[in-house]
Amino acid sequence: MNSSRKTLLIQVSLFIITFTTTTFAGSEWINSSYFPWNYSWQDFIVGLQFSIPFLGVLTVHEFGHYFTAKYYRIKVTLPYYIPVWLGFLGAPSLGTMGAFIRIKEAIKSRKEFFDVGVAGPIAGFVIAIGVVWYGFAHLPPQEYIYEIHPDYQIFGENYADIVYEKDTTIFKKDINFLSEDVMAQLPDTITYDQDLIVKFGLGKNLLFLLFEKYIVSKPERIPSKYEMIHYPFLFAGYLALFFTAINLLPIGQLDGGHVLYGLLGSKKANMVSAIVFVLFIFYGGLGLITPASKFGDNPNDLLTHLLYIAMYVFLLYFVFYSMHPNKQTRWLIALSVFAGQYLTTLILPDVKGYHGWLFFGFLIGRFLGVYHPKALQDEPLSFGRKVVGCLALIIFILCFAPQALVVE
Repeated sequence: MNSSRKTLLIQVSLFIITFTTTTFAGSEWINSSYFPWNYSWQDFIVGLQFSIPFLGVLTVHEFGHYFTAKYYRIKVTLPYYIPVWLGFLGAPSLGTMGAFIRIKEAIKSRKEFFDVGVAGPIAGFVIAIGVVWYGFAHLPPQEYIYEIHPDYQIFGENYADIVYEKDTTIFKKDINFLSEDVMAQLPDTITYDQDLIVKFGLGKNLLFLLFEKYIVSKPERIPSKYEMIHYPFLFAGYLALFFTAINLLPIGQLDGGHVLYGLLGSKKANMVSAIVFVLFIFYGGLGLITPASKFGDNPNDLLTHLLYIAMYVFLLYFVFYSMHPNKQTRWLIALSVFAGQYLTTLILPDVKGYHGWLFFGFLIGRFLGVYHPKALQDEPLSFGRKVVGCLALIIFILCFAPQALVVE
């Protein structure tokens, strides 16, 4: 078997494995059926409602890049899918960390960088719109969530206000208005202790807000942000928009970085990219360590506080690793960002960023790079491409959620 066939076999195998793991993940999110415990073929069928739209958007995104690269006769591979599944540990996962194509030669022009970079997000966004539209236009009645959480019937349509906001204890003997089937599923005592409940929910982006307002015919059917994970088309669509927004961040060699470089050229694009990256990390780390942070009441509390500060600044040093070749400058940037965050929370104690962005910031700053390479042919884009670039910026604004995946 020659190398090209081996590569194709690897790519097809990765797709099949990823399709399987995302289907497992879908059934886990929808009805908490973990493979192989309490798992059935019907659970797998249910999981397809998540895996098909989610992988569909991901695939269209990657092939948007692929066919555009082929158009310019750039050597490029088919997509490599990355399966990641934790269901065998009883832990939720998405089934995948995405996919990527490998461009095997240098891209020659600014126009090619732009076209290859922008094609994927726009293609994927078109499909994601259809997924989200379908999800909001076909919301099931409230009884759907009761099938997953029978105990919510006790509270009716206001279940979210009680389950997620108040400490509540319900005794089965005091309930007499539910069906025998539902009663059989309930324990003798149901306790909602807010200190013990892990709340996993989806943040809101502008597109979701628009769909909730103008597409949903029965607003009472809109699920709580903590229960949207059980609605496969909404969850798949949200994740597709989330990854679209990540890719369109105007930083480095992300798709948004290619678009930014095409629009502004090397010097201006790298300056804007650096500013956006610093602001991105500044927001991500806000409230992580504050003057009011407490680590206990013992005499070593201050030392612990200082240790956490040192560890966080050390992390920031690696986040900003690719911003400057000089070590002292990298330390200065890290210390300055932390000082700004610390001072902000001193003045505004309640302000808090989204700490999940620090993970993506680390990947960008340490491995992908903050700056964009300059192409050999650096001519400005045509007016039409500039319009497409502005459209990509609008798509980013519509998809981006400041608080993306909420875990409380």
